[in-house]
Amino acid sequence: MAATGAAAVLALSACGFTPENNSSAQPVDTSQRIVVDNFRAPVAGWELETDSAYILSLAGCLETLTKYDQAQGKVVPSLATEWKQVSPLEWDFTLRDDVKFQDGTALTSEAVTASLQHVLKAKVPARAFNPKMVSGVKALDAHTVRVTTPTESPLVPYRLASVNTGILAPAAYTKDTIDPFGHCTGPFKPVSEKTKQSLTLDRNEDYWGGPVQLAGAEIRFITNGATRAAQVQTGEADVSLSVPVSSLPALEKAPGVGILKADSPRTATLYMNNGRAPFNNLDFRKAIRTALDLDSLAASVYEGAALPATGPFAPTEPWAPAGVESPKQDLEEAKSLLATAGYTAERPLEIIAIVERAEFADVATVIQENLKNIGVPISIQTKEYASVEPDLLAGNYDMVLSQRNRLIDIADPIGFLTADYTCAGTYNLSHFCNAEYDKTIAQAAQTNDTEERHKLYAEAGKILDAQAVNAWLVNEQATDAVRTSVQSYVQDPLSRYVLTAQTAKSGSGS
Repeated sequence: MAATGAAAVLALSACGFTPENNSSAQPVDTSQRIVVDNFRAPVAGWELETDSAYILSLAGCLETLTKYDQAQGKVVPSLATEWKQVSPLEWDFTLRDDVKFQDGTALTSEAVTASLQHVLKAKVPARAFNPKMVSGVKALDAHTVRVTTPTESPLVPYRLASVNTGILAPAAYTKDTIDPFGHCTGPFKPVSEKTKQSLTLDRNEDYWGGPVQLAGAEIRFITNGATRAAQVQTGEADVSLSVPVSSLPALEKAPGVGILKADSPRTATLYMNNGRAPFNNLDFRKAIRTALDLDSLAASVYEGAALPATGPFAPTEPWAPAGVESPKQDLEEAKSLLATAGYTAERPLEIIAIVERAEFADVATVIQENLKNIGVPISIQTKEYASVEPDLLAGNYDMVLSQRNRLIDIADPIGFLTADYTCAGTYNLSHFCNAEYDKTIAQAAQTNDTEERHKLYAEAGKILDAQAVNAWLVNEQATDAVRTSVQSYVQDPLSRYVLTAQTAKSGSGS
């Protein structure tokens, strides 16, 4: 395989209980099925340019040309066996010759090209793969796909590892909708769906990657974290993703349950709408940030399972600015900044707490109390993310508590930094726009040298911090709960892979 210019990324190491190494594990029973509780449901049918692609990926249905291997810290083959940059603007990907879609048709360069072109033509572009980054895809021959970029980009193999570039058979693309049922290449094939409730899958008997250990699975969409924790505790679920820290004491004592924890490139964030008063004033945003007691927040709500944030990056990430520390609460300074901003309390400012993160209701209450101390009244609304996303993107909100995985679009921060903070960013919830920042990101996107690119990311982080774009609260861990009967489960802090051909279950039912 040709060198891909792979960027070093945050070390993501699982710790704690590891079912695959459990010495008391029973023999695998290939007739077994498992239940996985996931924290979100499809929000827009099964369009691959949306976050629904993550559900198809973690369900073991959707596969991509390349795959980011977190253990190796690099992009590795998946549906493509190799790739090379044949010119500054062109990359060629060689396909496996032994892959069939679940409907029996062959994986061909024409099918791959059509699938990727569908994503490029989407009305709302995918954050990792869109016409600003990819100008064209074409089939060169039966086993070769060429991807062309408008400017030189060292990260094309990373973009092809994004779940949004998952490949479906031609028959999946109907006139008005996308139908993944029977049209994936992965170890599991969807067979039925209860809208916004669950997805049922059966084993793909003809999987190109070898024998599949489970007979099937059910993915349940449960936004309430306490419910996810309770179901794995009682055995109603075998795996529960993203369990809240408040549920850990009970789970740690529960028989037959193990906890997996991993460093996560997620930062719980108080997003502020920079395009709307009073948040369009820098001094006001600085006042909000200075009024928050992050140390107490981490110790109380997160019970020490998260660390106060130092900015948009975790301090351990290779692109984090050197020497940064988490801001300390200074109420007098915050009041002074409010006076400079000319702020006078009128209507209460609203914080939306996303219910998919169970702890955010408590986080909002702590922030409400912190801001009360400087004379900023706050009201709190708890809502499901799917119901508020249109207003967030349109700028019809004050503040929202949410979190973004910095490496979720592609396993390099360029995706997050572009989508979330550039003037034309497709996920710019903060409605922030800064010419110097955009110039820095554009330069980073074309920089081949990894160390130099990381320096540019650090400069971009400094701009975001200096502009107090948001209040970054705590750096989180990814925490999953798993029944001890589940074997060969590997935690993915990037929320892309859960069901694999190797995932298995003993016949003990423990």
